[in-house]
Amino acid sequence: MTTSLCNVFLVISFYLRLLRAVRRAFAWRQSHAFGCSLFLSVYSITLRIEPSRIRARQGNRWAATDFPLPKVSAKIPLSLSQQSDHQTRRVEIETIAVLGAGTMGHGIAQVAAACGYRVILRDTERAALARGVQAIEKNLAKGMQLAKVTEAERDLTLQHIRGAVNLAETRDADLFIEAAPERLELKRAVLREVEAVAVRPFIFATNTSALSITEIARDAARPAHVVGMHFFNPVHLMRLVEIVTGAQTSAETVEAVRAVAGRMRKEPITVRDVPGFASSRLGVALGLEAMRMLEQEVASARDIDTAMELGYNHPLGPLRLTDLVGLDIRLHIAEYLHRALGSETFRPPEILRRMVEEGKLGRKSGEGFYLWDD
Repeated sequence: MTTSLCNVFLVISFYLRLLRAVRRAFAWRQSHAFGCSLFLSVYSITLRIEPSRIRARQGNRWAATDFPLPKVSAKIPLSLSQQSDHQTRRVEIETIAVLGAGTMGHGIAQVAAACGYRVILRDTERAALARGVQAIEKNLAKGMQLAKVTEAERDLTLQHIRGAVNLAETRDADLFIEAAPERLELKRAVLREVEAVAVRPFIFATNTSALSITEIARDAARPAHVVGMHFFNPVHLMRLVEIVTGAQTSAETVEAVRAVAGRMRKEPITVRDVPGFASSRLGVALGLEAMRMLEQEVASARDIDTAMELGYNHPLGPLRLTDLVGLDIRLHIAEYLHRALGSETFRPPEILRRMVEEGKLGRKSGEGFYLWDD
């Protein structure tokens, strides 16, 4: 009798948990991802794990495969305006145009081509385009030396990349990733030029590390299709991609670029459009403080970097990273954040201004906080 009563209570308990799970699924459902939420909620009953934790685990796993991330994994509420169906319908990504063949541009082109996208790498200068392609070839050659890239993978990656100087050659792209210098008006101008040549609905993703997505999209014909897609240097090694939502960025656009990042074997995070987003506010603050410590002769540049690399497991110290990013770029971003946030944390140190004036821009000039010979 006791066993029967226990079984009855177990059955009742199970169905009560099931009912609560269904209610939670209705509360958490996002758009048409309800079925996924319901499955995860019911699945959590047997594991006794909160559905939000299961979503995080599944999101991490999907981000490392060829499968697109489901909408349910994006937990940050997006600021969306009412757009027409024509503006917000999903854009299927097959061809990617990368605008700018510099350090970030050629890195983005490489990882996109390596995972099977057709890539058009465009730069306004033929010499810059040639340097970008050569950098890709060098990265792939080094990967082969380290046995991380096969000859077939190298050949396939290069076959997927086509160079262009004329913007009209990018007109069939589904996704434009802009990697121009960090100047707001320049990025707006690039967007206007793309709108003038594109022949199909497209997504415009800017690789800005700090500028406002909303401001870049201010005069766009389809602001719902403008989004931030902030990669990190070196692109072929760094896993993070920061997806930044402007005031009118649609959920469909976010879903599409998260799927692209996942196919690139990147880990996307979604953040709101605020000055510096998440990564730059943290990274720039750390880098500027390291420069102040150098000014105050707290330690050498190498020892300051070693403190973060060994003490906090950072892959690169803040000063070495600044050399890779470029001291001029770091100065520009710091000035922008200082104006936008009004915080003394982001006031550029005198050492940074002086080094930029002297042309010591980091790796690209041969000297920054370190001497570079490559």
